[in-house]
Formats: sequence, structure tokens, C-alpha cells
Amino acid sequence: MQVALGGTFDPVHDGHRALFERAFELGDVTVGLTSDELAPETRHEDRYVRAFEDRKADLEAELAPLAEEHGREYEIMELEDPTGIATRPRFDALIVSPETQRGGERINGIRREQGHDPLELVVVDHLRAEDGDIVSSTRIVDGEIDEHGNLTPEREGRGRTRPEK
Repeated sequence: MQVALGGTFDPVHDGHRALFERAFELGDVTVGLTSDELAPETRHEDRYVRAFEDRKADLEAELAPLAEEHGREYEIMELEDPTGIATRPRFDALIVSPETQRGGERINGIRREQGHDPLELVVVDHLRAEDGDIVSSTRIVDGEIDEHGNLTPEREGRGRTRPEK
């Protein structure tokens, strides 16, 4: 099975890792990583998002061991538009979170218009942080939690603006 998923992945956290794990359980994985141009337009206009190459390197470090563990192949492709790679006919399934499920349904509509079979939408529930709220990159950037969902009120956040060099 050819499995797709996409996102900004900045920073990668345990919620993302749950998505990756489920994807590799199903088949070979292609991850669409938002381009530098697209990232600010996908809900991140209010905070700094690291450069594509930096995010890609972090993603490689996460995906390589999982692919090996599951005996699967993986690929990272740059997303230039919100519907991304999933409209391509080669995919069988799309991994989504509850908040991105509607996007998956839109992608299936586009696929039908193009004469392709719809993707199996595999919804992976949100991971909950220590406080019961969802684990998210924004909460990590704001310094509320760490990548595992542990509360970190004393931790200085990475911030919403580009760091000074």
C-alpha cells in the first residue's frame, strides 16, 4: 500500500510520531513537507517556521528508523500547494488527524474529479499532553509543553519570531 501524509512538522512531536507509526504500519510512506512559501499560509502566519531544509533533516531523522523497523520505504516530497501530493493516483491511503480529516475529504473530491479512486482516510487521534489538551507544535514553540506533551512552564519557548543570529 502507498500511504501519504503531509504537514509542516515544526517541531516534530509525539503526535506526529503517532501519524508516522500508523503510516508505516500500513505501507510505504510519502511525506509531503510544506514548502517555505506554503508554510506561513497553513495556519502558521502567527509564528516563525524554520526553513524547509532544516525541517526536512529533522523529518529524515524521525522517518529513517521507523522505515527500517517496519521494512518499508519512504520519501519526503515538497508540498507546493495545500492539496499536496495526495491527489496523485499512486496513493491508496492518507493519514490524517481529526483536524485535517476535512482536508482529506476535499482531496478525495479532487481525486474523483480527476477520475482517480478515493483514498482510504486513516484518522489518527490527537495525542494529549499532561494537561489534557492536544500536543501541538504551536504549544511547543510557545514553551507550554515539550515534544512529549510534558508541561514546561519554566522552559523558555522557541518563540514566534525568527531567532536573532
